[in-house]
Amino acid sequence: MKKISLNTQILFGVLAGITLGLAFSGLGEESAVAQTGLYIAGLVGALFIDLLKMVLIPLVFTSIAVGVANLRAHRQMHAVWKATLGFFVFSMVLAIALGLTAANLFRPGEGLQFAMFQDAMQGFDAKRMSLPEFFAHFLHSLFQNPFSALARGDILAVVVFALLLGIALVVGGERYSNIIVLLRELLELVLMLVDWIMRLAPLGIMALLLQLVATQDTALLATLIKFIAVVVGTTLLHGAVVLTLIVYLVTGMTPLKFWRGAREALVTAFATSSSSATLPITLRCAEQHLHVKRDIAGFVIPLGATLNMDGTALYEAAAALFVANLAGIELNLMQQMIVFLTAMLGAMGAPGIPSAGMVTMVMVLQSVGLPAEAVAILLPLDRLLDGFRTAVNVEGDMVGSLVVQKWVGSERVNR
Repeated sequence: MKKISLNTQILFGVLAGITLGLAFSGLGEESAVAQTGLYIAGLVGALFIDLLKMVLIPLVFTSIAVGVANLRAHRQMHAVWKATLGFFVFSMVLAIALGLTAANLFRPGEGLQFAMFQDAMQGFDAKRMSLPEFFAHFLHSLFQNPFSALARGDILAVVVFALLLGIALVVGGERYSNIIVLLRELLELVLMLVDWIMRLAPLGIMALLLQLVATQDTALLATLIKFIAVVVGTTLLHGAVVLTLIVYLVTGMTPLKFWRGAREALVTAFATSSSSATLPITLRCAEQHLHVKRDIAGFVIPLGATLNMDGTALYEAAAALFVANLAGIELNLMQQMIVFLTAMLGAMGAPGIPSAGMVTMVMVLQSVGLPAEAVAILLPLDRLLDGFRTAVNVEGDMVGSLVVQKWVGSERVNR
């Protein structure tokens, strides 16, 4: 009998999670069956996320350090750097422009009751952070004690240290060849653990989706349906059309072939709402299914999980205009340009964990004088929308690895 593939198992898990979530939602919060089911789903979902987080820091550290060290020559490393950062900025600019255009065309939030806006803000204490404060905090978070960052799981500081260590290994040359071999073997061990964890992916994704569907506030979703439709529609447009078009134009890979190779990572990203937790699976898909060289994937994708946030940037820009419409404020072109820039900076500074964009969302709102307390309205919607934007964030990382490999020319990279 033919063994069912992991992709098919994940698809069954998605369908089962949505179906059970709808069933438990229909039973009501008082139902003992629903409470028991949600409790079990919570345990299973938390176990799956915890397993992914367990391998996250070792994977990020080793994949980036080995990826940079394997580039060997400064000329090659410089070419990969330029191509990677150039693509990240380019794709985020496209995403934010799409979000602002859609928000200006459809004007979500216009006409909703102002009383609702006030009620949602009552009793909500938003953490306020100005643009200079955020920038100073962002710079401070880059350079920290590496052992402390590894222990705390501070992924941005780990990425920076791994980059610097990789560069030092390149400069040191053959003197440090033993360290490079050790890091490569550690990376291979971590990837073996990832393969083991992936066997639980169908069950973990089913549990996470069950919780998501069963616990959503349907009344609020119905009230704000236009905003949800604009955000989901533009996010999917960016992911399904813009990014796949870039892949096709640059590499010649068809959208269907790309989605087949990327779907494990995309489904996991949607279910976990965490590009960092999905990182092990993203690397696996890029290397095994999309055939990105390990040197390129190990450099571009972990860096992208920290800096390349197309979906988050698009959402924050659209949400700022949504809040302005709710408050009856018309943002002029200059103010929208400020939203454009702060959304990009905020998205790059947001950690790849569920709802982390809400922290930087406050900064985006305050940059143009909008009330930070409006985040209270976005919070109940965030868990649903977070899945869509995280999937696009992860897709952007895989697209970036393919584009960088094509631009730089993987055959020129010394393995």
